[in-house]
Amino acid sequence: MEVTRRDTMVIGGAAALTTILPSLSSAAIPVNELIMGVTGGADAATSGIDLTAPEIAENGNTVPISVDAPGAVVITIMAAGNPLPGVAKFKFGDGAAAQAATTRIRLAGTQDVVAVAEMADGSFAAVSKMVKVTIGGCGG
Repeated sequence: MEVTRRDTMVIGGAAALTTILPSLSSAAIPVNELIMGVTGGADAATSGIDLTAPEIAENGNTVPISVDAPGAVVITIMAAGNPLPGVAKFKFGDGAAAQAATTRIRLAGTQDVVAVAEMADGSFAAVSKMVKVTIGGCGG
């Protein structure tokens, strides 16, 4: 089989696209857009919710976080720089002793972790924290 100049150009273009496309899709989503996606455009207070996360995570595969929002019915956790930003959603019923959760999440790299709480009265509270990751968790 003979490889023509046209075949070489097609193979080179495919290789370039394969290299460029993953970097385009891994762009971090602005924190405000993530919050608006949960609140439906409503304003979110900055008080009433606490997010605990490390400043520096040595390994992005298991980053411990905890969130506490007294009076919340739903708490949503997102990672702005992950390929799929939605990380977890916690729903609390009437019998919940506390509206708090602790878990470990995976982060693709250094990025903002965002927590949004929907309160029982329909209002929202949101907070974000930058976490620096030294070893990537999502393929990094």
